[in-house]
Amino acid sequence: MILKKTLFFLFFAALFSCNTENKPKEVVLYENYCASCHMAPDIQDLPKHIWEDNVLPAMAARMGIITQENHPYYKLPFNEQSAIIKTGIYPYQPIIDLKDWELLKNYIIELAPENLPSRSDTIHSVPLTQFNEQPVTLDSVKGSYLTFLEVDTLRQQIVTGSRFGELMTYDLSTHTAQNVGYFDKAITTARFVGDSIYVTNMGVMDPNEIPRGRTVLRHGQATAILQDSLHRPVQTVYADLDDNGTEEILLCEFGDLTGNLSVLVKDKYGFYSKNILLNLPGALRVVVRDMDKDGKDDLVVLMAQGDEAMYIFYQQEALQFKAEKIITFSPVYGSSWFELVDFNGDGFDDIITVNGDNADKSFVSKPYHGMRIHINDGKNNFKEHYFHPLNGATRVIAKDFDEDGDIDMALLATFPDYENYPDYNFVYLENMNGNSIAFKQQHLANIALGRWFLMDAADTDADGDIDIVLSAMSFGFTPATETLNKVWKESYTDLLILENKLH
Repeated sequence: MILKKTLFFLFFAALFSCNTENKPKEVVLYENYCASCHMAPDIQDLPKHIWEDNVLPAMAARMGIITQENHPYYKLPFNEQSAIIKTGIYPYQPIIDLKDWELLKNYIIELAPENLPSRSDTIHSVPLTQFNEQPVTLDSVKGSYLTFLEVDTLRQQIVTGSRFGELMTYDLSTHTAQNVGYFDKAITTARFVGDSIYVTNMGVMDPNEIPRGRTVLRHGQATAILQDSLHRPVQTVYADLDDNGTEEILLCEFGDLTGNLSVLVKDKYGFYSKNILLNLPGALRVVVRDMDKDGKDDLVVLMAQGDEAMYIFYQQEALQFKAEKIITFSPVYGSSWFELVDFNGDGFDDIITVNGDNADKSFVSKPYHGMRIHINDGKNNFKEHYFHPLNGATRVIAKDFDEDGDIDMALLATFPDYENYPDYNFVYLENMNGNSIAFKQQHLANIALGRWFLMDAADTDADGDIDIVLSAMSFGFTPATETLNKVWKESYTDLLILENKLH
């Protein structure tokens, strides 16, 4: 693997003289090396100190420039070092001339801005009026560390999973919580079918290269492992993709340096075989939908972690797919979620994306974070028609919350600008339904209730309108004031139900 990657870069470098178009050498270096694995980011999209202190050292390591001060294996246990070496991500020796690297590095640092502009101050926002706030406590433990949230309307309950593997339900009729059981570590999917429970946990949440996740089926006291050695799976979808009466299991293994999108296929003996559909890290979300209207289920997929993009996997024959990349994003965007919905009412599904993942090497408020509406031309070609800025945007739900005939948006920002706009952790965008796309923003004013991390929407009080549920995460992955961090860690609020006032 290492040899293949090294030869690839050497081949790429050999093309410089054939494709320079008389450009300065540093420009050619940037265009080739920085676009070899993903879209080349705009240098202006990150401030100088982020490039210098975080991004460039990471780039250097991937080019085989490894020093004592910049070592990807530093302080890692032996088994993880071994797993990283096997990926071939970090060559044993430099694949770029050191003089060229210095030229490229200085070129980037020289062009990078000192700071990024802010766009949050261009948005007029008012306190939330569409919903009433109903805090929910699930247990007697301070702080909340929920990694899974879903409103189960069939059973009229809210299902939650924690970072520590605790699965709980909250009965919406009796307003009581129940501990269902423990499932190892960070739960990312839970599904109740009769008396059985399907659960996926991601293993260790922090970035790592050891596949510790698994998906299991529990019935009574018995637990069957359906698939283990999963690499940080963040979403599991169950669907009968080939319409043969047996469900397949789709797995988004976000991973770290490596990851994949795969489908588990059940054989006649009840065992699952794993077929990898896309062997790239960053598999984040998949939606099953017949996109070409041929009667077969297709897959709409969001990939992050470097080569950020959206794909449609068109199903050809039974469980055979043809992938088509439909939207590409800059690798610094931090793509986080999408909704597939007919926004403009023309009969074709459009794509609503949010980007704002800010957890790794480039934490800074970014003016390009927010929500984007990509309109389908009817042939599954998508063009961006609207952008709404929101620092750290990580979740979107697109529904007609006010029942006026158009699509409104609920946005969650895991990485908001807590220094300047702390109440933009959750915002509601009311569609004004004019001749052009326009929204009125409302925000959740009481920021002391919780640091909101996940979101779902359904009719929680059976009154006919759509409510919103938020779950809290007290873990301090985003810089916030000392006062707020203390309040969140001392809080007993695990969920916040936003009851729609419409009915």
